[in-house]
Amino acid sequence: MTDNHQTLALVLFSVFVAVTLTITAWVSRNRHGSAEEFYAGGRLFSPMENGFAIAGDYMSAASFLGISGLIALYGYDGLLYSVGFLVAWLVVLMLVAELVRNCGRFTLADVVAARMREKPVRVATGASSVTVSVLYLVAQMVGAGSLVALLLGGSSGAAQAWTVIGVGALMVIYVSMGGMRATTWIQIVKAVLLMGGAVALTVLVLVRFHGDFDALLSTAAERSGHGDDFLAPGLKYGGSWTARFDFMSLGLALVLGTAGLPHILSRFYTVPTARAARRSVVWSIGLIGSFYLMTIVLGFGAAAVLGTKEVRESNAAGNTAVPLLAGDLGGGLDSMGGTVLFAVVAAIAFATILAVVAGITLASSASVAHDLYASLRRAGAKRHSEVAVARVAAAVIGAIAIALALLVRDLNVAFLVGLAFAVAASANLPALLYSLFWRRFSTRGAVWSVYGGLVPALVLVVLSPVVSGSETALFPGVDFQLFPLENPGLVSIPLGFLAGWIGTVTSREQADEAKHAETEVRSLTGAGAV
Repeated sequence: MTDNHQTLALVLFSVFVAVTLTITAWVSRNRHGSAEEFYAGGRLFSPMENGFAIAGDYMSAASFLGISGLIALYGYDGLLYSVGFLVAWLVVLMLVAELVRNCGRFTLADVVAARMREKPVRVATGASSVTVSVLYLVAQMVGAGSLVALLLGGSSGAAQAWTVIGVGALMVIYVSMGGMRATTWIQIVKAVLLMGGAVALTVLVLVRFHGDFDALLSTAAERSGHGDDFLAPGLKYGGSWTARFDFMSLGLALVLGTAGLPHILSRFYTVPTARAARRSVVWSIGLIGSFYLMTIVLGFGAAAVLGTKEVRESNAAGNTAVPLLAGDLGGGLDSMGGTVLFAVVAAIAFATILAVVAGITLASSASVAHDLYASLRRAGAKRHSEVAVARVAAAVIGAIAIALALLVRDLNVAFLVGLAFAVAASANLPALLYSLFWRRFSTRGAVWSVYGGLVPALVLVVLSPVVSGSETALFPGVDFQLFPLENPGLVSIPLGFLAGWIGTVTSREQADEAKHAETEVRSLTGAGAV
């Protein structure tokens, strides 16, 4: 890519950043600084607007870049990510969307603590929400680093580092200035751009193969170097029993983890009613379903057009497959058409990252201010407003995410997202479902279910081949691997549910029948919901 072409791509980046900052400044006018406005945008969004925003939150750069890259590298096994993300939305629609909107106010802890002793429950769920959010933030930033380094002409470590720092700074500005209202509008703009870009690339891939999907698959198999094995299960997850268990673990985490993601749950509070929350999810399912079907075409398209070897040489984890595919479809990176298409796709992916990190940062800063600060503040200490604490928390969380993203920048972003989903499914989902559906569920059960999922998930990751004991590990020079799977969900998710059950049945605390009845009526009818 020539200097002029790089300049064009950077101009597109700059335009998007300017537009999003303008949106942030515009929606920040005449703000009153209330917690409801900062955390939930005043609950003024329509179901369609919130559906686009939810889709924008969910269709992350990890999905756009990581899943397509995994399909280009591993064929059928990479496709499983697309299926898992799609099926997960059915769990959200059927189990939690309406009930969470009725029972909660700003965060997951509002739902779980509705009929429990608040302090221990808020501390536990706040800690797990921040952990999940930081893991998810790291995945998005790693994607941003890979993307911009490629745009600037290679895999420059300095370019990746400065990109990660820049993304972190921007997300703090978005959240601190605009809160939920700015974050939602940025998500809507990004969702429209992302869907438009994905549709354009999908059409170009299908046109390249004259609409013959069989020809696309057979060419992808041929150029992958694996032949027909590329289109069958087992290339990544079928070689050994550990690989098969890893596949099951990943699938379980993806399907169950979505319903425990803090930034997704917080979206249900931005609409005025439970009915609007349910309609939001229906809108988002249509958008998300279409998008993940297109990632399948893009992944196999990258393998067929570029070849698996070229995808791997550009980025070992496959994160740059889609931008490279765009460049080729436009006539090659040395041509004006290829450069423009490459730059547009890269700018859309960058926009995706900025929007998603803003949403996650807002959710995690809300957990810090609304749950942890309110619970751990010493009696008699000077009281700061929740919104002020949330703004400071956004800056601190941004700094932590930047440091971790620089440490793990060579890992596949889709894998990192799978890890965040595993922790969410292990720590948040058991407490959420028990509190909504189990009459006897107690405070001890809630706390045990959160820590009983969170701690094993993190410990198992540290002891897994992701961190040590393999050439692709985070620390390849040492070996303290004891757990054979890369994704801990298969073990940690059942442990979270088991810990919640044991904590409840061994507790001397009697369930408050009146509070349970009130919560049940409120969750099912919306009576008394804020």
